[in-house]
Amino acid sequence: MEELLKLEHVTKAFGENVVLNDLSLTVHQGEVLVIVGPSGCGKSTLLRCMNALEPIQSGKILLGDEPVDGRSANVTKIRQRIGMVFQSYDLFPHKTILENIILAPMLVQKRKKQEVTEEAERLLDRVGLLEKKNNYPRELSGGQKQRTAIVRALCMHPELILFDEVTAALDPEMVREVLDVMLELAESGSTMVIVTHEMQFAKAVADRVIFLEHGKIVEEGTAEAFFEHPKTERAKSFLNTFVFDSPKKKTSQEAAIG
Repeated sequence: MEELLKLEHVTKAFGENVVLNDLSLTVHQGEVLVIVGPSGCGKSTLLRCMNALEPIQSGKILLGDEPVDGRSANVTKIRQRIGMVFQSYDLFPHKTILENIILAPMLVQKRKKQEVTEEAERLLDRVGLLEKKNNYPRELSGGQKQRTAIVRALCMHPELILFDEVTAALDPEMVREVLDVMLELAESGSTMVIVTHEMQFAKAVADRVIFLEHGKIVEEGTAEAFFEHPKTERAKSFLNTFVFDSPKKKTSQEAAIG
């Protein structure tokens, strides 16, 4: 598969606290890469560095041949190519769901309102939210807000979508509706990097899994290899805290979450 995003010897620190330690990895076109690990291991910081939301102290990050650097003149264009969905939704409370989605494509990409609106409505229909297009965020459930945030990212036509613990703040009943949308995206060939604590979902959706601890990659491999035959004792002990269903990779209709 063609390389899309590449990190080479990336180090990120907050003061004396080294969060990412000489980390290198590659994300390939059409791949679903899932990053797992204990809390505080650097997963969310890694995603934020991939999108130039956090500066790095050393190493480099490349999207194709373009450097991902918040100080670079091309950072706005880079961020248009890398979508990100946050745990906290970050929807504008004073704008409707439709207005939240079409704002960036119109302002940043200078696209016509009618074109963007039609696309937003198609995507909202795809995730079961078309009837909510004129509602405000306060009128939606957490799961509906998160699906809206996913549509907002998709409407920018990103080459890569980053998902940062997007179900962490949701009630269990709402988790499934968000993960089903992400499973559908994975099956349609979207390139995604997902940070999650939902191990059953990770097992169902991932092409490749990275296990991170203390800012280093402790283990990586296919979903089947990582979940069924972990190589390191640390990965084994981490996985032993979770209960899993059948080892086969599931479709969005079959996936049992949790």
